[in-house]
Amino acid sequence: MDAARTYESLSDLDLAARAHARDPQAIRLITTRNNQRLYRAAWSVLRNRADAEEAVQDAYVKAFTIGRFEGRSSLATWLTRIVVNEALSHKRAAEARKRSLADADITQIDDYREKLMSVSFRSPEFQMLRAELAKAIEAAIARLPEEFRTVLVLRDIEDMSVEETAEALDILAATVKTRHLRARRRLRQEIDPDFRAVLAETLRFDGANCEAMTARAVAVLTESGEGT
Repeated sequence: MDAARTYESLSDLDLAARAHARDPQAIRLITTRNNQRLYRAAWSVLRNRADAEEAVQDAYVKAFTIGRFEGRSSLATWLTRIVVNEALSHKRAAEARKRSLADADITQIDDYREKLMSVSFRSPEFQMLRAELAKAIEAAIARLPEEFRTVLVLRDIEDMSVEETAEALDILAATVKTRHLRARRRLRQEIDPDFRAVLAETLRFDGANCEAMTARAVAVLTESGEGT
């Protein structure tokens, strides 16, 4: 069995222990698996892409330097809880300079829908309109109250269970269900249900972005372990 497959087969506890010991391959595997979920969770609080990336990186450092994973939940859920708390901390510290995304004009969506119905799925025009619609949906989600927005992102975009979301946010499962229902109702008031599939294109964090986040996390964590 090669090294990569060996790491893939490790339990969450073993993988976290290796990351805490500054093992680059363990850190790389953990970040690659979790970057997108953690980024989306951070964005749901901060509503700013650069700030969300910074919060995720800080959360990784905190998780594998001063934190200690004990296996009471999955590693992904544990990291999500840390990043949500880190994002909230960033938000409080940066309140004065925070930039709201709430100015987008959601009435554009009706126009997009008409245009989408009139062009070929494979045409460049369709792809451009899809990208514009994804931005409009992102802005609509950004306008939700924070407690609704974070639950919506974790449940509908990240597909976390009610229990996982409750664990990550440190709230009751019943509260998750209530907030999720209210968030969906408010979002449906602004976005036609036909566009639900476009959520999959919203807040993507993969490819070069994911690789860059992983490289930064490996560099910061391995450097912080030197001399210890």
